[in-house]
Amino acid sequence: MPIDSISAVAGSSTTSTTTATRTPKQEMDGALFMNLLVTQLQNQDPSSPMDTTQMINQTTQLAMMEKLNSLDSTGTEDFSLQMRIAAASLIGRNVSYTGADGTEVTGVASAVSYAGSVPQMTVDGKTVSLDTLSGVSTS
Repeated sequence: MPIDSISAVAGSSTTSTTTATRTPKQEMDGALFMNLLVTQLQNQDPSSPMDTTQMINQTTQLAMMEKLNSLDSTGTEDFSLQMRIAAASLIGRNVSYTGADGTEVTGVASAVSYAGSVPQMTVDGKTVSLDTLSGVSTS
């Protein structure tokens, strides 16, 4: 099979450098913790292995970290549920919010949508985010 020669074009230079970029992980999770523990065990001195109390402490720390992560996600779910309940309780009530022109607008909340991360209220035909409401009146 013949090989053709490659000739450079006069006046042009094509140098391409590709650098692999790695974004650092900002959160510690169970997989990262276990990876560190396994690496530590693989690189330990066989003549003086890791103390069993150290290993138990590290696995306890892993379990605590996983429980804290679970607690955090439960708290987020609880907050989301509270926002949904609050939005539903406003249907049929007069609510106030600041309009696009900066004036305070008051109207009756007639519907709620849970499609996004923050419930959206329908107030006199306009969609208003729950977190932009500034007041609620009983009349």
